[in-house]
Amino acid sequence: MYLNEMDYQNSIIQHYTGFWKKNPSFYYWSEGPVTDLSPVFRVLEFPPNDIHKMWTYATCCMSNMNDPNPVELHLFSSVQDTSLTELLTIVAHYHKTGSPINLDHTINFGRPWQNRSKCEYGLVSLPYLDGPELENFELSDKQKTVKFYWLIPITKNEVEFKKLNGIEQLEQEFDNKEFNYLDPLRESVV
Repeated sequence: MYLNEMDYQNSIIQHYTGFWKKNPSFYYWSEGPVTDLSPVFRVLEFPPNDIHKMWTYATCCMSNMNDPNPVELHLFSSVQDTSLTELLTIVAHYHKTGSPINLDHTINFGRPWQNRSKCEYGLVSLPYLDGPELENFELSDKQKTVKFYWLIPITKNEVEFKKLNGIEQLEQEFDNKEFNYLDPLRESVV
């Protein structure tokens, strides 16, 4: 059983590092109402490695051990970009104080994902590149599973398409167009 937030944080970090086989750098965005988040909340930065040839940014303690459905998110970048610390902190804040985020939800970033990107939203997706081994982490008491989802940056048109046609159709368009999820300047697939 988890006795405190530090134990919980260490479990989340161990899950990521056990899967991605690299030690992360830890970031904390100190501006805005971050005191609404857990004091142990961090964004982890994983460098490219044998598993992923890209940078990975992941929340750590976006949820807490007492949440009924704990969720953590990660996203990918072709370049090192610590501004993603701010973006994931904003998303975590919305999850904590606005509406709980879960699979297939879309989130308005309130800014471009990177630079002049048309992707100003995120789609909470299954971690297709990593599979259920990353997605599902059983807490030691076996009474709760932390879900680790992929946050895919998407465009406003893709959000609208999802609302009209459903998540399966949007994912089919991603497959049909072989969209580059690492390209911040990519065009919408719809």
